[in-house]
Amino acid sequence: MSNKPKVLITGGAGFVGSHLCDRFLAEGFEVVAMDNLITGNIQNISHLFGREGFTYVKHDVTNYTFVEGELDYILHFASPASPIDYLKLPIQTLKVGALGTHKILGLAKEKKARVLIASTSEVYGDPLIHPQREDYWGNVNPIGLRGVYDEAKRFMESMTMAYHRVHGVETRIVRIFNTYGPRMRLDDGRVLPAFVGQALRGEGLSVFGDGSQTRSFCYVDDLVEGIYRLLLSDEIMPVNIGNPAEITILDFAKEIIALTGSSSEILYHPLPEDDPKVRQPDITRARAILGWEPKIDRHEGLKRTIEYFKKQVHGVPQV
Repeated sequence: MSNKPKVLITGGAGFVGSHLCDRFLAEGFEVVAMDNLITGNIQNISHLFGREGFTYVKHDVTNYTFVEGELDYILHFASPASPIDYLKLPIQTLKVGALGTHKILGLAKEKKARVLIASTSEVYGDPLIHPQREDYWGNVNPIGLRGVYDEAKRFMESMTMAYHRVHGVETRIVRIFNTYGPRMRLDDGRVLPAFVGQALRGEGLSVFGDGSQTRSFCYVDDLVEGIYRLLLSDEIMPVNIGNPAEITILDFAKEIIALTGSSSEILYHPLPEDDPKVRQPDITRARAILGWEPKIDRHEGLKRTIEYFKKQVHGVPQV
């Protein structure tokens, strides 16, 4: 039997999940990564195979979920997370938010494990307050195309709080804002990999609407630090983790063109349904409760991410 604390990371082969596997192994945890690979990529964790304290389990968490032995912590990150995925897999997205969360909370109750669930800034929908604070209830269209993701996460938060209140499960909720970094998929449909891929291939950058909508991008290492601190904190209410440095999509497109040295032009397309006009986290609570704020500025983070994407575009195997 290991004396190390043991953590289950669902969605462990995903973009963020794989970085969490790295961090918790580095912190001396025994890590069980669970993923059905519907959107995850085994290459994201292939460097961990054979490493002491790491186990991978291929499993769909919407089914009965079992982990042998003691379990101290659970990080529930299983879900399609990009528009191209959850619009293609709407029912699976709703199921993992509802059934998957139910299974994971039941496992946490059985094992007396502390569980952190990955919520999202999308619970705020197309927000009517700016920046977004945790006490804002959101402006979500439940029957719109994006509702399958937004409402799955909102339901996930409700069920998590119910398990905390009724069963005394130790729960944590992180609301994640736009995150980027190595191991993102070029084809995942999010604006950053889309722009970088188009720029590296010399294609036009697809800006929707007039580009005046805003986003705030947080480098994955900063996000992981915030999640780690939140898991080990005493805070049970949702906490925003994101970088408040806001930029318009049009300016962001120009920034990507400059950083890649591309000759790409900007192409304008109609704005998708329910696309949020603004997105910026208020991280007052994260600063006060966790002593956390992002450390890596967008310019540095983009340089690292572009180098990763260059290898993908040119077919260089990733480690």
